[in-house]
Amino acid sequence: MALREIRKNGDEILRKKCKEVKEINKSILILLDDMTETMYEAGGVGLAAPQVGVLKRVVVIDIGEGIIELINPEIIEEDGEQIGPEGCLSVPGITGEVKRPNKVKVKALNRNGEEFVLEGEGLLARAFCHEIDHLNGILFTDNVIRYLDE
Repeated sequence: MALREIRKNGDEILRKKCKEVKEINKSILILLDDMTETMYEAGGVGLAAPQVGVLKRVVVIDIGEGIIELINPEIIEEDGEQIGPEGCLSVPGITGEVKRPNKVKVKALNRNGEEFVLEGEGLLARAFCHEIDHLNGILFTDNVIRYLDE
């Protein structure tokens, strides 16, 4: 495993749409491991591949309940609404309130290529939405209702 450089706001790669992973090969497995290590080192709860310069639909999340790896994630259901604070490893020093669904259901592949569905509520739902937005070139700052003092 290796730490990767986290791209910062202004880097054009953060605004590009990521490509679907067609084959889960050694480079994707290394990417997952490196992203996990990078996220933990930076103190984040999620990291998407474009944040480390890779335009692939790959996300890692850990809200304190263990690592969740998502390959080609897709939100298939949303319910409710929540407004809460968000920050981003690619936008250091800025937090803002963002409206998100309170519950989401996500379909993705695991590192073995097996499809699975996960439901998230509250913080996990927020993390799913935030990281999947990254895969579509969207930053949380695009959706901020109001900025919070740092």
